Amino acid sequence: MKNNFKITLVLLLIGVGFSFNKQATYKIAVLKYNGGGDWYSNPTSVTNLIKYCNENISTNIHETPDQVFVGSDEIFNYPFLHMTGHGNVIFSADDAANLKKYLENGGFLHIDDNYGMDKFVRRELKKLFPEQKLIELPFTHPVFHQKYSFPKGLPKIHEHDNKPPQAMGLFHNNKLVVLYTFESDLGDGWEDQEVHNDSEENRIRALKMGANIIQFALTLGDTQK
Repeated sequence: MKNNFKITLVLLLIGVGFSFNKQATYKIAVLKYNGGGDWYSNPTSVTNLIKYCNENISTNIHETPDQVFVGSDEIFNYPFLHMTGHGNVIFSADDAANLKKYLENGGFLHIDDNYGMDKFVRRELKKLFPEQKLIELPFTHPVFHQKYSFPKGLPKIHEHDNKPPQAMGLFHNNKLVVLYTFESDLGDGWEDQEVHNDSEENRIRALKMGANIIQFALTLGDTQK
């Protein structure tokens, strides 16, 4: 399965097309991991984001995301993985090798800190690309300028430590393969409104930014840091 991932992804992208052909149907997944962190937090967020994308950027993503373990061959079935939580994250050596191979063969990982996972995520990402440091993306980066424009970068959805939101990345062959969103909490903004009582304006901002991330990842839109 791993050896066929690039071919599978290319065929998926041909089917989807850069205009997101409505005839294509595919899935994205929430990433499960060890360490005790709540990978399952924000249970309505990705479903709501998928609905928003299908209605507004002409994707045709299956309405219910799958859940897939980081060390499983199953991750190679998905062009896009979303990861979140509040606490500890641990990648075993096999987990890290599996995820690195996924990323080096066309996969994309979005990590959204739900408050409290930052130090753990940074530690575990070093297992994937030990030679790299997370690079903060400039506001001119294409991920901020897909269907929707965010000239000032990530929207601030929840206060957390009252720090500015940051979008950081890891790269393979000059292509962004890991996007880490910090001090923004996009996932909370994607949740059903009654969960966090966010304003409609904030929820729409979060969903628009999420749609940009999906669009960017599925069109492999980045060619430079």
